[in-house]
Amino acid sequence: MRSLLSALAIGTIAATATLPAQAAEKLFITVTTAEPQVQGMAMVLGMEARKRGTDVRILLCGPGGDLALKGAEMPPLKPAGKTPQQMLQGLLAQGATAEVCALYLPNSGKTADTLIDGVSPVTPPVIGDYMIQPDVRYLAF
Repeated sequence: MRSLLSALAIGTIAATATLPAQAAEKLFITVTTAEPQVQGMAMVLGMEARKRGTDVRILLCGPGGDLALKGAEMPPLKPAGKTPQQMLQGLLAQGATAEVCALYLPNSGKTADTLIDGVSPVTPPVIGDYMIQPDVRYLAF
C-alpha cells in the first residue's frame, strides 16, 4: 500500500510539473501612493503583464490619482528616463484601462477634463463587479 501511495504521489508531482504556468487573465492594479518610484514600479509590472497578454486595469485614488492629471510634474525615473505618467500613457497605448476612483475628483477639486487622455472616473459598482471576477489578480501600491 505504501509503495502504491508513493507511486501516486510521484506521478502527481510529475504530471503537475509539466503543466504550463497559468497566468492571470486580468490584473487589477490600485495606486494610492504619491511616491514616484512606487508609482513607476506599478506601471512597470503592469507593462510586464500586458506583454504576456494579461488585461490590465488600473485604479488611481488619493495621491495616486494625481498621476492622471494633465501637466502633472514628476521626475523621470532611471533606467528608462520616463515619468510614472509617461509609463501610464505607455500602458494605455498597449490597451490597459486606467480610471480614477469615485472619491478622487470631488475631493481633489478637479474635474474629468483635467485628466490625461485615456483616463476616466469610475463608479464603485463598476469596480465592485470587476473585483469579484474569479480570474482577477490584484496588486496594490
